[in-house]
This record gives sequence, C-alpha cells and structure tokens, in this order.
Amino acid sequence: MDKFSNLRINEEFTEKSKVLSDAEAQLLAEQDKRLVPEFKANKLEIDAQRHWDIFYKRNETRFFKDRHWTTREFEELLAESGETDNNRPGRRRVLLEVGCGVGNLVFPLLEEQLSRMKDQHTAEDSNGFYFYACDFSPRAVEFVKNHALYDVKHITAFQCDITTEQVHQHISLESLDICTMIFVLSAIHPNKFEKVIQNLAKVLKPGGLVLFRDYGLYDMAQLRFKPGNKISNNLYMRQDGTRSYYFAQDEVSQLFVNCGFDVISNHYVNRRTLNVKEGIDVPRIFLQGEFRRR
Repeated sequence: MDKFSNLRINEEFTEKSKVLSDAEAQLLAEQDKRLVPEFKANKLEIDAQRHWDIFYKRNETRFFKDRHWTTREFEELLAESGETDNNRPGRRRVLLEVGCGVGNLVFPLLEEQLSRMKDQHTAEDSNGFYFYACDFSPRAVEFVKNHALYDVKHITAFQCDITTEQVHQHISLESLDICTMIFVLSAIHPNKFEKVIQNLAKVLKPGGLVLFRDYGLYDMAQLRFKPGNKISNNLYMRQDGTRSYYFAQDEVSQLFVNCGFDVISNHYVNRRTLNVKEGIDVPRIFLQGEFRRR
C-alpha cells in the first residue's frame, strides 16, 4: 500500500489570522521569559551560511519533498506564453527560484517541460521557461548542478546572498518574468527583508511576478518553541542554528507595496494533514501571495 494512502490534506484560505486559545497565548508568553542572548543572536547572523551548509551536508537531498503542488497553487507557472502582459507568443519566459535548496521546486517544473518537449518532438519549449536557481548555501547549489536534469540549456544555478546585490551579477536587470520565494524569506533576518525585495524588484520586468509562500503567524511550529529559542518578535532559532520567522498578512503586503509592488493576492493558508490510520492531525499556517512589480 502507498505510504501516503492514509493521508488527507485540506487547505482553507482566509484573510483572518488565527485566534489564540488561552493555553496558546500562555505558550507565547513563556517564550518571552528567556530570549536568545544578543551576542548569540548576532553570531547566528554571522554564521547563517555555515549553518545552512551544514544542514545540506547532513540531509543532502533527502529533507524536502519535491514541490509538485506549486503549479496547482500558482497558475502562472502553467500559463502559456502570450497569456500575460509581458509575453510575446513563442518566447520562453524566465524564472528565478530564490532559495532553491536542492531544486525541489525547479526540477519538477523542468521535468514537466522536458516531457512536453518530448511529446511535441521539439528541442525547445517556446511556451516554457528558462530557469535560474540560487541559494545561500554553496553545497545546495552543488546538489542542483549534480542533478540528472541539470543542463545549462535549460537552467543556471549559482550561489548568492540575496540580501546583497550579488544577484545582479548573474541576472540582467528587468529580465525576469517570475520569481518564486517558497519558505525563503523566513530564514532571513527581518532587518534585511526590504533589501531582499528591492533586489528582486530590480531583476523583474515591470509587470513581473513574485510568487510567495512562507510560515504564517501562530503556526504550530511557532507555538512549539521553548523559552530560549526566541530571538525577537516572531523570529526564532532552531536547534540546528537556522532561523525561522512567522509572518502576518498585513506585514507582507506592506513590505511588497513599499518596494514597488501591487498586491494581487495575499492570504493565510490553514493546512491540515490528517493521517486516518494513525489518528494524527497536523495543523499548519502558511501565508501565500502573488505580487506584481509596478
């Protein structure tokens, strides 16, 4: 029997943030009793790349599942060329996956594209993408480059600190149609959020899209942090030294608007994964949005 046959996944989109129970509010209050010391918080920032490199050294390509759900959630990844303002019929679009990890988003998209090319007996999918993929971790980028589907005819991967202007050394200004940020911004210090979005705005064409999904405010993982793991408001230290931030809806909307984007959509995703056989119910809260560069 398929190991996923007992799983049931339900998603509800809402504009309202979770209402905390008294017990959950008490958990958050307990976190404030012992914060990460300032010197340690500063060291986490200095060592951020090293912590992610160690993460990929330990987990290699096994930790994250391929993100086949993205084409369901973001219709822009399936749209034919010519269907958006930026496209001319027959022109390949250009997509950047920020924080690509080992390629769990980009390779399913590429695999689908190559399959379509094979069915059409063509050497290039004029209605598809040319892919760029970047990550903070050099080790993660090496995993991408060693993937069986990696071919510079279709994809270019590079190491990059997206909080700096390094990305502009690899991608021409105003050349991207779509940029994906899937569970990426939450790993970055909030002081650098605006700089990240500004850097991406410069490589997106006017009318280009950012497709965003990340951890939402009061997600189960946020409530589970013990005292001693909280760095600052909604920012936490994981056991492996990486960090995680939990976003409010209006905060993300304002961030993109301040950086020259219009909000197409932005909402909480209440996701429940039920294991019928084991009687396990795992509720999660994400934030998902689409933002268009003005």
